[in-house]
Amino acid sequence: MNKKNNLGLDISFINEDDPFVVFKQWMSEAEKNEINDPNAAALATVNESSQPDARMVLLKEYNNKGFVFFTNLNSKKGTDLKQTPKASMCFHWKSLLRQVRISGSISLISEKEADNYFNSRPYLSKIGAWSSNQSKPMETIDEFRKKIEEYKNKYSDQNDIPRPKHWSGFLLSPTRIEFWKDVEGRLHQRLEYSKVSNSWKKQILYP
Repeated sequence: MNKKNNLGLDISFINEDDPFVVFKQWMSEAEKNEINDPNAAALATVNESSQPDARMVLLKEYNNKGFVFFTNLNSKKGTDLKQTPKASMCFHWKSLLRQVRISGSISLISEKEADNYFNSRPYLSKIGAWSSNQSKPMETIDEFRKKIEEYKNKYSDQNDIPRPKHWSGFLLSPTRIEFWKDVEGRLHQRLEYSKVSNSWKKQILYP
């Protein structure tokens, strides 16, 4: 049963000390209710001029170390993250009227982890990783199509496609995680977890 405070707000999710437990619960609900890509998140980075940039990425793994997504390391986000290894991530689940904001430091995952995930991808996604010079100007669409066909011919065995060295995954290790719930009258609930040494401190924020 959900616990209510004197404003009639659901405060049950505030009782958990581990933010990853709350995230797992919320993601599970999102997977049941969101029509498309419940694991989609807006990822914000900054470049060498401190100019912010944001784009949608897909969360592929998460555990108590952080949140993992994959990309071309030579892409705009890849370049930003190599230059400034910090980022923020925001999930918005409209069907649940909830969002989660995460910020922290960035590091590359291991070669083995990257290989394991790459090998699990569909054939055309693997070919795309080889064919796309992500974020760079394209002269014509035919240029891209030609490269796709070239790599299809080169890697005709769909079960034996190596991972490009320029393609890997990043781990966002959080120092802050905020859970937000929509409440009528804009009396929204906000629960913030902040990393202090090796433990989490939590506090309720005004909406």
